[in-house]
Amino acid sequence: MSIILDHVNYVYSKGTNDEIKALDDVSFEIRDGDFLGLIGHTGSGKSTLVQHLDGLLKASSGHIYYNGEDIYDDGYDMRALRGRIGLVFQYPEHQLFEEDVFKDVCFGPRNLGMSEKDTELAAYSALRSVKLPDDLYFASPFELSGGQKRRVAIAGVLAMKPEVIVLDEPTAGLDPEGRDEILDLVKELHDGQGITVVLVSHSMEDVANYADHIIVMEKGRVYMDGAPKEIFSHVSELESVGLAAPGVTYIMHELHKRGFDVDTTATTIDEAVDSIIGAVWNV
Repeated sequence: MSIILDHVNYVYSKGTNDEIKALDDVSFEIRDGDFLGLIGHTGSGKSTLVQHLDGLLKASSGHIYYNGEDIYDDGYDMRALRGRIGLVFQYPEHQLFEEDVFKDVCFGPRNLGMSEKDTELAAYSALRSVKLPDDLYFASPFELSGGQKRRVAIAGVLAMKPEVIVLDEPTAGLDPEGRDEILDLVKELHDGQGITVVLVSHSMEDVANYADHIIVMEKGRVYMDGAPKEIFSHVSELESVGLAAPGVTYIMHELHKRGFDVDTTATTIDEAVDSIIGAVWNV
C-alpha cells in the first residue's frame, strides 16, 4: 500500500475575490506501514491536505495515487477508497448520533455494503480493538466520557477495516491521561494490526514520541520531510515558521552548552534519560 501525492494544488473559492491557495504543489509519499506525523501551524494546509487522501476534497490540479491507481481516473471506485482510508476528524465524538454505541459503530461498515452479520462482527472486533468495556456497548454514546467517546469514534472507522487511518488532532480537548491513552491505542493499532497511520498534531512531543516520519507544512507547501531526528535538528527553521522542537530537545541543547556530553538530537524522554545517564556515568 502506498499513497503518492503528485504536484497537488487546491484552491478555495477559485475564480472569486476570496480565492485562497490552500495547497501549493504538494508532492510526497506515504509508505505502507508508515506512522506519519503531519505538523504545521494553523492555516498551513494540514486539514485540507488530509481531506484529499480519501477524496473528500478533489485537487484543483495534480494527482493522487493509491496503490498505483490514480483516484481521479474516470470510473475509480471512490466509495471503496473511503473504506480503505478511514478519516477521524477533530472532536469526532460530535459525529456520534445513534441511540447506542454498537449501532453507531455499525453505521460505517453497513454503509459500505457489508452484510448484517459481517457488519456486526466488524463492529464488535473494532470495539474490542479500542478496549471499550463490554458493558458500554449498548449504552448511549452521549453518556460516555470524552475519552470513551473518542474511542467509539475511532472504532467506527476501524469497523470499516481500513488500511490507513488518518487522525486530525485526535487528542484535542482531552486531559493528559486521556491524550496518552488515545495515542497509545493508535500506536497499538499501528504495531499490532499493521495499519498505516497519519497523525495531524500541534504537539511536537506527541509527534516525536509516536511518528517515524514527519512532514512539516507551511503556507500550503511541504516545508520539511524526514525522520523525527532529522526534522527536529532544524530548531531555528522550525521556529521561523511558528513551530518548535520537543521540550526535551531544548533541555538537551542547554545541558550541552553547560558542558555535558549529551545527545542534542534526543527528541523523547527515554532518549534523553539514556543520554544523560551515559554523560553522568562518563564524568
